[in-house]
Amino acid sequence: MKCSVVIPTYNRVELLRHTLNSLVWQSLPKEQFEVLVADDGSDDSTAELVETFRGRLNLRYFFQERDGFQVAKARNLGISHAEGEVCVMLDCGVLAHSDLLRAHLDSHEAADVPLAVCGYVYCFHVNNDFAKLMDQVIDYDDPDITIAKLKARKLWLDVRETFYGKYGDNIADLPAPWLNFWTCNVSARTEQLRSVGMFDEAFRRWGGEDLDLGYRLHRDGARFVLNRQAAAVHCPHEKDFDDNIVQVTENYKYMAEKYKTPIIELLLSVGDAVGNLDFFTLNDVIRERGLPQCADYLAAQQGAHSAS
Repeated sequence: MKCSVVIPTYNRVELLRHTLNSLVWQSLPKEQFEVLVADDGSDDSTAELVETFRGRLNLRYFFQERDGFQVAKARNLGISHAEGEVCVMLDCGVLAHSDLLRAHLDSHEAADVPLAVCGYVYCFHVNNDFAKLMDQVIDYDDPDITIAKLKARKLWLDVRETFYGKYGDNIADLPAPWLNFWTCNVSARTEQLRSVGMFDEAFRRWGGEDLDLGYRLHRDGARFVLNRQAAAVHCPHEKDFDDNIVQVTENYKYMAEKYKTPIIELLLSVGDAVGNLDFFTLNDVIRERGLPQCADYLAAQQGAHSAS
């Protein structure tokens, strides 16, 4: 088993249907990957839907009782049962290109160090302004044709394209490459995910739990890479942008208190939080301010504490 695909879900049966259907058509042989659906307490027909894909996918379904927002715990449920060498994490409602899994594995197999691979995601928009237009363009039964169309027209490209345009696709040597580790489409070695503690289940609001994991992978030596061939489409769906901002701001506060480093504290100045910094320029700010890497800062703090 080379690859385990971990998909959390909650009452999004139609979005899950699209994601699972796209995985049926992967170019990676079916015996080389498994799909782990981690259900955070759905009370719709999610379980029945999953049953319809048995035989078409090497599929396992895990259910946890609903106790508020527990996406971190749901993802951990999948990772803890994963049998693949690499975990690919997709969001429910992500349409995978037929070569997505093979592309993720190609990156890992070509590297002699652990990687955190960021896939490319079309149609991801935080406020869903273009949802109706996207819905008209997306062929939900053929992600490959949809992605080819979007790429050719340069339409609804990955919202991180500004970041990639600024720094290039080689992001590993940035001071904070983990800012791009968005679990709608990423992968890392299963053993390393477990060794760094997987997702922090104290995250009980929307947003930030993926950055937190990416940060710990970075601290543990993972090299971050972009693989544009690991492409996917983010299906439009209802979002509450203002509420999401409130929730992720609280999560950034939690991270700042948890790690107590100058780099992590910059998250408190993103967007509508405090200082109105642009999320995609944080690496510039780190360099301009000469902020120390977190490990160096903490070592210095420990040294000063010991000396006193």
